[in-house]
Amino acid sequence: MKKEDIFLSDWLRILVGEVPGTFYIEILIRAAAVYLILVVSMRLMGRRMASRLSRNEMAAMVSLAAAVGIPILDAQRGLLPVVVIALVVVFTQRFISYWAAKNEKFEGLTQGISSTLVENSVIQLASLSESRVTRELLFAQLRSGGIIHLGQVKRLYMEANGAFTLIKDPKPRPGLSLIPVWDDDFANQQPKAPHECVCFRCGYLQKPLDQTADVCPNCSHHQWVQALA
Repeated sequence: MKKEDIFLSDWLRILVGEVPGTFYIEILIRAAAVYLILVVSMRLMGRRMASRLSRNEMAAMVSLAAAVGIPILDAQRGLLPVVVIALVVVFTQRFISYWAAKNEKFEGLTQGISSTLVENSVIQLASLSESRVTRELLFAQLRSGGIIHLGQVKRLYMEANGAFTLIKDPKPRPGLSLIPVWDDDFANQQPKAPHECVCFRCGYLQKPLDQTADVCPNCSHHQWVQALA
């Protein structure tokens, strides 16, 4: 065999790899299936899995990362499959983005929608559960924004990409303390509302202070605590 033929054969091996032509049809099916599986899985796992990135963008990133690793680690795989997978991922992403811009329902299905986690100083427990955000994580997020109690919060949104948007109340009212229960020293330094209490579970405000009141009209919880001013 001539040296030129050997050289050409090596370059073909680097580009195509040692696979039959039908393998590239399988690549199309695998790439589309993996992309769909990633989008569905991340949709089910909740929006925090896609923080700062949309689900489709993260699925595209993971798909491309997985595709790039194969020819790097396996000499029997060529670079052409990576190009095929990249094209499938890019065109699928652009197709979804196009229809998401055209159809609001399709956008909500693929990208998710924003949720209101706190409204007028009261935790929206249904939205909290649907978004798979724990109460502790909610409080930590509010504390990071300098919030001491829920009475300072007008709205807290969880955006479709997993980010939080806080809108403070210009006229704070008494509210549920966000200070960790183990930090007694700091909690005792905060001013209390002398005649008002809040539901320990959702932050619903009740007047006058009556810690033996009936169940909370908002969430049917029984425990009441004194509100912070």
